[in-house]
Amino acid sequence: MALSAFDLYSIGIGPSSSHTVGPMRAAKTFVDGVVADGRLDRVARVQAELFGSLGATGHGHGSDKAVLLGLEGETPEGCDTGSADERVATIKSGREVRLAGRHTVAFDPDADLVMHRRKSLPTHPNGMTFRAYDDAGEVLAEHTYYSVGGGFVVDESATGADRVVQDDTRLPLYFTTGAQLLEICEREGLSVSEVMWRNERVWRTDEEIRDGMLRIWSVMAECVQNGIEHEGTLPGGLKVPRRAPALHQALTRGELREDPLRVMDWVNLFALAVNEENASGGRVVTAPTNGAAGIIPAVLHYYVRFVDGADDDAIVKFLLTAAAIGILFKENASISGAEVGCQGEVGSACAMASGALCEVLGGTPTQVENAAEIGIEHNLGLTCDPVGGLVQIPCIERNAIASVKAINAARLSLNGSGVHTVSLDKAIKTMRDTGRDMSVKYKETARGGLAVNVIEC
Repeated sequence: MALSAFDLYSIGIGPSSSHTVGPMRAAKTFVDGVVADGRLDRVARVQAELFGSLGATGHGHGSDKAVLLGLEGETPEGCDTGSADERVATIKSGREVRLAGRHTVAFDPDADLVMHRRKSLPTHPNGMTFRAYDDAGEVLAEHTYYSVGGGFVVDESATGADRVVQDDTRLPLYFTTGAQLLEICEREGLSVSEVMWRNERVWRTDEEIRDGMLRIWSVMAECVQNGIEHEGTLPGGLKVPRRAPALHQALTRGELREDPLRVMDWVNLFALAVNEENASGGRVVTAPTNGAAGIIPAVLHYYVRFVDGADDDAIVKFLLTAAAIGILFKENASISGAEVGCQGEVGSACAMASGALCEVLGGTPTQVENAAEIGIEHNLGLTCDPVGGLVQIPCIERNAIASVKAINAARLSLNGSGVHTVSLDKAIKTMRDTGRDMSVKYKETARGGLAVNVIEC
């Protein structure tokens, strides 16, 4: 199976790639199938059932909103984030939904959008089933999908192969493990980013690769700027205040000028800005998930702002290197908090950012692999226990902490030889095994950890 960097970086809507982006894509895919079969005009009612983590924390993650928008034909990339909430409110109050944007059917919010808090489907915790009925109540179409992390969606036929994109494209420098990637780099005399570039050429021209990566970067940068400008509190019952605007004002006014660690404050700012935008349902880049979307932008902003010689070519190298590392996690473990806990989201993103920064700072492939290993090793066992089922506490601060950790991991590796005891492959396997052993209550269900030990105000 072949994975592209553009599979890992997708422009979408917050607050969650698996709970918002995935369900929106699944709902649209279902309706598109009904349209393709010529049955749309016969549909009188649709029903969506969300299971497992989607059912347990779906309301806080915007899964219900995402499903309704997807049924109406919206995509995560094209959805107007500014009007989404109002549009969903209209659907619920009007008790009707326009399938594919053109066929209106009755909609009962209680009966037609069911969130099963304690019931799961096989294969993956993020399961959902859609049905379309005719006037007589007969089922016209039924399909089950799984949102497997990072916005990736597979249907029930992909059971057993749910972690990868179903693409059989033959890549010139195919790899699925860190050991294979290092062997290719040594044999071909290439950096990690150059290996990714050659593989990307299967799908795109050089110009398209470069422009596409820079487009991803521009959306990341815009997200940071939006997070700096938007004040107030985040949606949901926790009433979490946005901190990025005040921190930015303190930094730009010079209040922290004499602080020797002020660079760390800038990194914190970049991460907070992204994840506060994500928590509010804004436009973000999945990297590799929404819950961990602030880490790669924060570390890349650090590089661009504070390292001499940073340019567009280096930005492309950074993103391609990070994607290569992300592929290893996607292929061999998981990037889904509902499957392996937050180690699969923040941990994977930290490793991706660590290795990417190491490469653009002049690291060898072995040092890049070492940096990525350090990044994930010190996130092993990280649970996903969002308070109130919202992607806010501890998620937002966790991105800031992991961003600083990624920079330190890159520096540790650059100051070493690249020779180390634990390989990236072993660390990824450990993450997978740890996730398998982890209690389900720590996997994005809001039934353990901080989620039950913090009183919601």
